[in-house]
Amino acid sequence: MPETNRTTHLTRDEAFELLCRYNKDPFHINHAETVEKTMRYFAREMGYGGEEDYWGIVGLLHDIDFEQWPQEHCRKSQELLKELGVEDSINRAVASHGYGICVDIAPEHEMEKILFAVDELTGLLGAVVLMYPSKSAQDLNLKSVKKKFKDKKFAAGCSRDVISRGADQLGWNLDELIERTIAAVQTFEP
Repeated sequence: MPETNRTTHLTRDEAFELLCRYNKDPFHINHAETVEKTMRYFAREMGYGGEEDYWGIVGLLHDIDFEQWPQEHCRKSQELLKELGVEDSINRAVASHGYGICVDIAPEHEMEKILFAVDELTGLLGAVVLMYPSKSAQDLNLKSVKKKFKDKKFAAGCSRDVISRGADQLGWNLDELIERTIAAVQTFEP
């Protein structure tokens, strides 16, 4: 049974205000909210329902530094969140999604591993959704996502290597990660 004791003093509204303080582009805000909702889904599905707010806030804040400091991504966030008085555990979790890319903070907790895996994957899924006439996540399916996953030119900014490494860290195969993340995003419209 997973431990369910990670909490935060931040409310969702306070975390959203922090996100918007450093991010103005609707694309970045939408991405943060998509990752937040995906993380909340996985908290419930993985038996961490008591930590749903914590997981969601980590997802919401994961790219807090990306818009203004893309060259310092995951390093600047550590500085910002510390100055803002955000818990060290959230700061660490946020930074860990850049493991092997821009920081050496490896995802350890299951939540950190899921964040690492779904950050890039939700971006890919969002791009696939835009290809559908319906523009609806309800039409996502493994076959179409895998086809686009193999096309390196499609949504080229979404690292297939990071997605694959994320699946490996979780002990899941790629299909399982994609299917589970599709199920997550189908519970809301990103």
